[in-house]
Amino acid sequence: MEVLYPRCAGLDIHKDLVVACVRVARGRKVHRELAEFGATTKELLRLHDWLSSHKVTHVAMESTGVYWKPVWHILEGSFSLVLGNAKQMKHVPGRKTDQKDASWIADLLAHGLIRASFVPPRPIQELRDLTRTRRQLVRERARHIQRLQKVLEDANVKLSSVLSDIMGVSGRRILQALVAGERDAMKMARLAHPSVKASHAQIAEALEGKVTQHHRFMLALHLRHMEGIEAEVQVLEERIRKALEPFRRAVEIIVTHPGVQEDAAAAIIAEIGTDMSVFPSADHAVAWACLSPGLNETGKKRKAAPRDARNG
Repeated sequence: MEVLYPRCAGLDIHKDLVVACVRVARGRKVHRELAEFGATTKELLRLHDWLSSHKVTHVAMESTGVYWKPVWHILEGSFSLVLGNAKQMKHVPGRKTDQKDASWIADLLAHGLIRASFVPPRPIQELRDLTRTRRQLVRERARHIQRLQKVLEDANVKLSSVLSDIMGVSGRRILQALVAGERDAMKMARLAHPSVKASHAQIAEALEGKVTQHHRFMLALHLRHMEGIEAEVQVLEERIRKALEPFRRAVEIIVTHPGVQEDAAAAIIAEIGTDMSVFPSADHAVAWACLSPGLNETGKKRKAAPRDARNG
């Protein structure tokens, strides 16, 4: 099999350990050298110098958790880096040691058998961290709303039956009144905004529940959590706006698509970047975005296949 990279290295990365194998091909002879390094910055810089001393040109590693990222950042710019999907880089049975894993990765790299994962440049990586964290916080806020709704149902307060959004202006006023100890349902009903379709009588009837001190405590707890999450989301959104400035032209183009606003545009850029040359075709970009169904066909029979093609 043809050797594409005669001087390359494979890295088996763990939380506190990096096992490296340098593979140097001289004609039909292959020389290997193994070494172990810690995961601190000092040790990774030593790894960098060790690879440089062997005149390595290409380095491959597996996408194991987040442990590969510091290694990538240290080596980036000095070597051609290849990040492989651990599931696709299957090991030969009986080879399961860290040293053999590193050697196996080096062999795969030397022959060009690793399908490189897309690793965007640092600004896109940082934007991705921001947009994904924002999405996680929004989901966490939604979970707190569900928990709050369960507390209301337990107290037989049917607020969601008369308000389309219990966390809107009217809902928050009523919830804050409940937490403060208000017991007059009609008084709370009058806190609703005039635009609410339900009448004061209907709202008051929905608020006639059995609210205990425990219910008030739980409502206050979830409201505090949501307020904290909302404050953090606002901070993130400001940070995202600043991170998007270098890509403002791309945002302006993306938002011209129907239904796509700036939040969605930021997420799109964060996931696929702005340099489409990294994808061989539009189909590859679609597959990376998990919008293309997988294909698994044998004997003219199609089987279910995962949609995620982000590592190929």
